Amino acid sequence: MERKGWPEHDELVVCSVMEVKDFGAFTHLDEYGQKEGLIHISEVASGWVKYIRDHVREGQKIVCKVVNVDPNRQHIDLSLKDVNEHQRREKIQEWKNEQKAEKWIQYVAEVNNISSEDLEKLVDLLYDAYDSVWDAFDEAMRDGPEPLIEVGVDEKYAQSISQIGVENIKIPHVEISGYVDLTCPLPDGVDVINKCLTSAAKIKTAEDVTVDVSYVGAPRYRIHVIAPDYKKAESVLKSSADAAIKIVKKSKGTGLFNRHNEAKA
Repeated sequence: MERKGWPEHDELVVCSVMEVKDFGAFTHLDEYGQKEGLIHISEVASGWVKYIRDHVREGQKIVCKVVNVDPNRQHIDLSLKDVNEHQRREKIQEWKNEQKAEKWIQYVAEVNNISSEDLEKLVDLLYDAYDSVWDAFDEAMRDGPEPLIEVGVDEKYAQSISQIGVENIKIPHVEISGYVDLTCPLPDGVDVINKCLTSAAKIKTAEDVTVDVSYVGAPRYRIHVIAPDYKKAESVLKSSADAAIKIVKKSKGTGLFNRHNEAKA
């Protein structure tokens, strides 16, 4: 789908390499109506570039960072060297998702008899409200049509977008585990440990996160977290372990968190 206007400084963009010269490479920005961009040879790779075609070639699909935009001159400067592998993969996945969303929004238009003009307005509205059309389908899949209606999408269209999102998008999740060693010397130490484990399992989380605590072998207990992404999973895992350790220490016990199941000496 074509984004209107111009890309922003430091934005990552998907490009098709059209022509390679000794001084740089000319590209088309796939997401911005095939606007032309230039990667100067100094922005192709770190260090000295002897043969530019060792790094970039015609017909290649690449991810670049926007370093300068001049709409008056119709000119965009790009950098290939400033994009790391993680950024490249993430951007390519976003671009692929947007290709899927383009087909889905066309289907929404077909089933609701939306004219080309009104479809263009709908897409513009979604881009104004979200980072991408994919994100609109993703939110509608998770939260129903209401968020779309709130930003001005026709209720009938919002219902269709939500339904297609539910049918086609799987909620991503990651699973991680950590371990806590808990000991308490008090006569009611067993009750204290149980209280620790209950607190760890009931740590306040978002609806899309689950926490499970299980026995491994005294004094070790496993905390297993399922969340939409690693950042949230790691945060919940630490909070869960901290909750257990805080309680055991109040009862003159000891608590130790291990991110991995290290073998004890």
